Amino acid sequence: MKKNSALLLGQKTSYTYDKPSEKFLQKVENPHQDVDYAIRFTCPEFTSICPITGQPDFANILIDYVPNKSIVESKSLKFYLVSYRNHGAFHEDCTVQIAKDIISQIKPKWLRISGFWYPRGGIPIDVFFQSGTLPKGVYVKEAGAQVPNRGNV
Repeated sequence: MKKNSALLLGQKTSYTYDKPSEKFLQKVENPHQDVDYAIRFTCPEFTSICPITGQPDFANILIDYVPNKSIVESKSLKFYLVSYRNHGAFHEDCTVQIAKDIISQIKPKWLRISGFWYPRGGIPIDVFFQSGTLPKGVYVKEAGAQVPNRGNV
């Protein structure tokens, strides 16, 4: 892989916490384009703000994908996900927008995002999105997650 001075990796970085539209996501070249394999990111402390009440919403976000020519640079993904912390949006909007932004940036062969949202008002809302077809022979662990006080979901 070529060094890219524009990457966030290895640099001190400042950023805002409320503007996911600034698109912090960056990509790097997939080092194994000759084979299909799956990558999973897990963000068990995802936070956003309810656009109606202003109360915090918490989720465990799982992102599974099979890369094509590029992979998501993980430090940029962390900053991108943290940018939702003070962003007002519904669970469905956050989950699907994350998927759309990743697809737009790296154009994966397949992507699945699972948003396991913690209950507020007694009702958990889980949001799932999938794009593409999982290539034959690629192992991807089930999207089930351990969410505190909810057992296996």
